[in-house]
Amino acid sequence: MNGYLEEQRFQQVMQEHMDYLLKLAYLYVKEWSAAEDIVQEVFLTFYQKFEQFEERASLKTYLGRMTINRCKDYLKSWRYRTHILTNSFKTPSKKSRNRIVENDEKSELAESVLELPLKYREVIIHYYFEELSVLEISQLLTISDNTIKTRLRKARALLKEKLKHGEWEVLIHE
Repeated sequence: MNGYLEEQRFQQVMQEHMDYLLKLAYLYVKEWSAAEDIVQEVFLTFYQKFEQFEERASLKTYLGRMTINRCKDYLKSWRYRTHILTNSFKTPSKKSRNRIVENDEKSELAESVLELPLKYREVIIHYYFEELSVLEISQLLTISDNTIKTRLRKARALLKEKLKHGEWEVLIHE
Protein backbone atom coordinates (compact mmCIF):
# COMPACT_ATOMS: atom_id res chain seq x y z
CA MET A 1 0.00 0.00 0.00
CA ASN A 2 2.83 2.40 0.85
CA GLY A 3 4.41 1.80 -2.58
CA TYR A 4 1.07 2.62 -4.21
CA LEU A 5 0.87 5.97 -2.38
CA GLU A 6 4.42 6.79 -3.41
CA GLU A 7 3.56 5.90 -7.02
CA GLN A 8 0.49 8.19 -6.91
CA ARG A 9 2.54 11.06 -5.46
CA PHE A 10 5.19 10.58 -8.14
CA GLN A 11 2.55 10.63 -10.90
CA GLN A 12 1.14 13.85 -9.45
CA VAL A 13 4.61 15.45 -9.38
CA MET A 14 5.16 14.47 -13.01
CA GLN A 15 1.83 15.95 -14.11
CA GLU A 16 2.42 19.20 -12.24
CA HIS A 17 5.97 19.83 -13.44
CA MET A 18 6.36 18.09 -16.82
CA ASP A 19 5.51 21.08 -19.05
CA TYR A 20 7.66 23.50 -17.09
CA LEU A 21 10.67 21.17 -17.12
CA LEU A 22 10.29 20.38 -20.83
CA LYS A 23 10.24 24.07 -21.72
CA LEU A 24 13.17 24.74 -19.43
CA ALA A 25 15.23 21.90 -20.92
CA TYR A 26 14.37 22.93 -24.47
CA LEU A 27 15.45 26.51 -23.86
CA TYR A 28 18.83 25.17 -22.76
CA VAL A 29 19.48 22.44 -25.34
CA LYS A 30 17.41 23.79 -28.28
CA GLU A 31 16.16 20.34 -29.29
CA TRP A 32 12.87 18.73 -28.25
CA SER A 33 14.02 15.11 -28.30
CA ALA A 34 17.03 15.90 -26.11
CA ALA A 35 14.83 17.96 -23.77
CA GLU A 36 12.41 15.04 -23.42
CA ASP A 37 15.29 12.66 -22.66
CA ILE A 38 16.69 15.03 -20.05
CA VAL A 39 13.33 15.48 -18.31
CA GLN A 40 12.81 11.72 -18.33
CA GLU A 41 16.22 11.28 -16.67
CA VAL A 42 15.35 13.96 -14.10
CA PHE A 43 12.10 12.23 -13.16
CA LEU A 44 13.81 8.84 -13.03
CA THR A 45 16.49 10.21 -10.70
CA PHE A 46 13.86 11.95 -8.57
CA TYR A 47 11.82 8.74 -8.34
CA GLN A 48 14.86 6.75 -7.24
CA LYS A 49 16.00 9.32 -4.68
CA PHE A 50 12.89 11.29 -3.67
CA GLU A 51 13.43 10.41 0.00
CA GLN A 52 16.53 12.60 -0.17
CA PHE A 53 14.49 15.69 -1.07
CA GLU A 54 14.82 17.84 2.05
CA GLU A 55 12.29 20.53 1.08
CA ARG A 56 14.73 23.37 1.68
CA ALA A 57 13.46 24.78 -1.60
CA SER A 58 10.21 24.24 -3.46
CA LEU A 59 9.86 21.05 -5.47
CA LYS A 60 9.66 23.12 -8.66
CA THR A 61 12.98 24.79 -7.85
CA TYR A 62 14.56 21.45 -6.92
CA LEU A 63 13.43 19.76 -10.15
CA GLY A 64 14.40 22.88 -12.12
CA ARG A 65 17.90 22.77 -10.66
CA MET A 66 18.19 19.06 -11.53
CA THR A 67 17.04 19.82 -15.09
CA ILE A 68 19.49 22.70 -15.50
CA ASN A 69 22.35 20.50 -14.28
CA ARG A 70 21.37 17.72 -16.72
CA CYS A 71 21.14 20.25 -19.54
CA LYS A 72 24.59 21.59 -18.78
CA ASP A 73 25.95 18.03 -18.69
CA TYR A 74 24.31 17.37 -22.04
CA LEU A 75 25.77 20.55 -23.54
CA LYS A 76 29.23 19.38 -22.47
CA SER A 77 28.69 15.86 -23.84
CA TRP A 78 30.17 14.30 -26.94
CA ARG A 79 26.67 13.60 -28.27
CA TYR A 80 25.81 17.29 -28.28
CA ARG A 81 29.10 18.41 -29.76
CA THR A 82 28.77 16.05 -32.72
CA HIS A 83 25.09 16.74 -33.33
CA ILE A 84 23.98 19.58 -35.60
CA LEU A 85 21.25 21.56 -33.91
CA THR A 86 18.54 23.19 -35.93
CA ASN A 87 15.88 25.52 -34.66
CA SER A 88 12.61 25.42 -36.49
CA PHE A 89 10.18 28.20 -35.73
CA LYS A 90 7.44 27.54 -38.25
CA THR A 91 4.72 30.04 -39.01
CA PRO A 92 1.40 28.54 -40.07
CA SER A 93 0.20 29.50 -43.53
CA LYS A 94 -2.92 31.49 -44.43
CA LYS A 95 -2.49 34.24 -41.85
CA SER A 96 -2.96 37.94 -42.21
CA ARG A 97 0.06 40.11 -42.94
CA ASN A 98 0.21 41.48 -39.37
CA ARG A 99 0.08 37.99 -37.91
CA ILE A 100 2.87 36.85 -40.21
CA VAL A 101 4.99 39.89 -39.35
CA GLU A 102 4.36 39.29 -35.63
CA ASN A 103 5.34 35.63 -35.95
CA ASP A 104 8.46 36.53 -37.92
CA GLU A 105 9.50 39.06 -35.28
CA LYS A 106 8.85 36.65 -32.43
CA SER A 107 10.73 33.94 -34.30
CA GLU A 108 13.71 36.23 -34.85
CA LEU A 109 13.65 37.23 -31.19
CA ALA A 110 13.48 33.58 -30.08
CA GLU A 111 16.32 32.62 -32.40
CA SER A 112 18.41 35.53 -31.10
CA VAL A 113 17.81 34.47 -27.49
CA LEU A 114 18.74 30.88 -28.32
CA GLU A 115 21.96 32.07 -29.98
CA LEU A 116 23.16 33.84 -26.82
CA PRO A 117 25.91 32.17 -24.78
CA LEU A 118 24.40 29.88 -22.13
CA LYS A 119 25.10 32.12 -19.13
CA TYR A 120 23.20 35.00 -20.77
CA ARG A 121 20.50 32.84 -22.36
CA GLU A 122 19.54 31.23 -19.05
CA VAL A 123 19.00 34.52 -17.21
CA ILE A 124 16.94 35.95 -20.08
CA ILE A 125 14.82 32.79 -20.18
CA HIS A 126 14.22 32.75 -16.45
CA TYR A 127 13.59 36.49 -16.17
CA TYR A 128 11.39 37.11 -19.20
CA PHE A 129 9.89 33.74 -20.14
CA GLU A 130 9.55 32.14 -16.71
CA GLU A 131 8.95 35.54 -15.06
CA LEU A 132 11.23 34.81 -12.11
CA SER A 133 12.66 37.63 -10.03
CA VAL A 134 16.38 38.30 -9.83
CA LEU A 135 16.42 36.77 -6.35
CA GLU A 136 14.60 33.62 -7.53
CA ILE A 137 17.02 33.23 -10.45
CA SER A 138 19.92 33.73 -8.06
CA GLN A 139 18.65 30.92 -5.84
CA LEU A 140 17.89 28.64 -8.79
CA LEU A 141 21.31 29.06 -10.39
CA THR A 142 23.16 29.36 -7.07
CA ILE A 143 24.96 32.55 -8.04
CA SER A 144 24.76 36.03 -6.54
CA ASP A 145 21.96 38.42 -7.43
CA ASN A 146 24.53 41.00 -8.58
CA THR A 147 25.89 38.46 -11.06
CA ILE A 148 22.34 37.88 -12.32
CA LYS A 149 21.84 41.64 -12.78
CA THR A 150 25.14 41.94 -14.65
CA ARG A 151 24.30 39.01 -16.92
CA LEU A 152 20.83 40.43 -17.62
CA ARG A 153 22.35 43.79 -18.56
CA LYS A 154 24.93 42.14 -20.83
CA ALA A 155 22.32 39.82 -22.40
CA ARG A 156 20.03 42.77 -23.15
CA ALA A 157 22.94 44.62 -24.77
CA LEU A 158 23.79 41.58 -26.90
CA LEU A 159 20.16 41.17 -27.96
CA LYS A 160 19.84 44.87 -28.75
CA GLU A 161 22.91 44.66 -30.95
CA LYS A 162 21.64 41.54 -32.76
CA LEU A 163 18.16 42.95 -33.28
CA LYS A 164 18.89 46.62 -33.98
CA HIS A 165 18.59 46.21 -37.74
CA GLY A 166 14.94 45.07 -37.53
CA GLU A 167 11.83 47.20 -37.83
CA TRP A 168 9.92 45.63 -34.88
CA GLU A 169 6.57 47.19 -35.73
CA VAL A 170 4.46 44.57 -33.94
CA LEU A 171 6.49 43.84 -30.82
CA ILE A 172 6.78 47.51 -29.91
CA HIS A 173 3.23 47.34 -28.57
CA GLU A 174 3.79 44.35 -26.27
